[in-house]
Amino acid sequence: MNAPRTRVQRRPVHGVLLLDKSYGLSSNDALQKAKWLLRAEKAGHTGTLDPLATGVLPLCFGAATKFSQLHLDADKTYEAIAILGVQTSTGDLEGEIVAEKPVNLTPEQLQQVQLKFTGPIDQIPPMYSALKKDGKALYDYARAGIEVEREARHIVIHKLALEEIAPVNAQRRLKMTVTCSKGTYIRTLGEDIAVALGTCAHLSALRRIQTGPFGTAECISLEELEALPEAEREMKLLPVDALLDGHTPVTLPADDAGRFLSGVRRRGDWSDNLHVAVYGDSPRALLGTAHVKAGELIPGRLLSPLEIQSILEKALA
Repeated sequence: MNAPRTRVQRRPVHGVLLLDKSYGLSSNDALQKAKWLLRAEKAGHTGTLDPLATGVLPLCFGAATKFSQLHLDADKTYEAIAILGVQTSTGDLEGEIVAEKPVNLTPEQLQQVQLKFTGPIDQIPPMYSALKKDGKALYDYARAGIEVEREARHIVIHKLALEEIAPVNAQRRLKMTVTCSKGTYIRTLGEDIAVALGTCAHLSALRRIQTGPFGTAECISLEELEALPEAEREMKLLPVDALLDGHTPVTLPADDAGRFLSGVRRRGDWSDNLHVAVYGDSPRALLGTAHVKAGELIPGRLLSPLEIQSILEKALA
């Protein structure tokens, strides 16, 4: 008989884990494994990363989940390798080959295409994506062999660097380094760039190296997290307000802090501001987010008194 499984004793954990997601792992699988390793009660992520992609995946725990939505709008930076001359059904290594074309490109063409795809562009989402059509994911239609019409989306490519690198198995390869707005599909970008170069392509590798202020240098893998003694794992978390990069800090005295936490607007000599991180001063603790309009500090997403107490107790432990 199998031994009974030991039930994990969950606990309040608050903060942000910068995970370096490994190849082949879904974002949700990575989240659940990290949640189990930390024995956390509540967890979420700031947007998914394809199973075939690696790199930066911020995971939110406890009070940090209240601000995960803010990070969905963050710009991202990717490194990708495109195999030129071969198109697949999925735009990556997983799909079947659907087309092959000769590759004849020059450094001058590469420079011209790089300029063409820098700035605001329209992109048609791929069929192999999680976007919904009539309540059903596009990849479900694709797997059934059904092509559905998709509207082009407006995206921005802030920076683009294209470099031909050494071939593998006589296949010419293109390295792409892309800084882009949310909603950009790098597989589709690689295919579109190849078309502009007079050929076709699919991605053989995709790595997210930056999301918002977070880069791979700050990340930890699941294997590294698991190898740590349990008492040290929580030390790898960034504080909750790491998600509030770019927010203006405002500190309230105790009386005002209590009223603010109850959802009551406070008045002060603050300038209008859409993005404010609000703290209490005694002791200093994050209370939540707000915006300022006409001298009023208007509450947004607030921590609960229990969450604040839990964070303060762990800081003092």
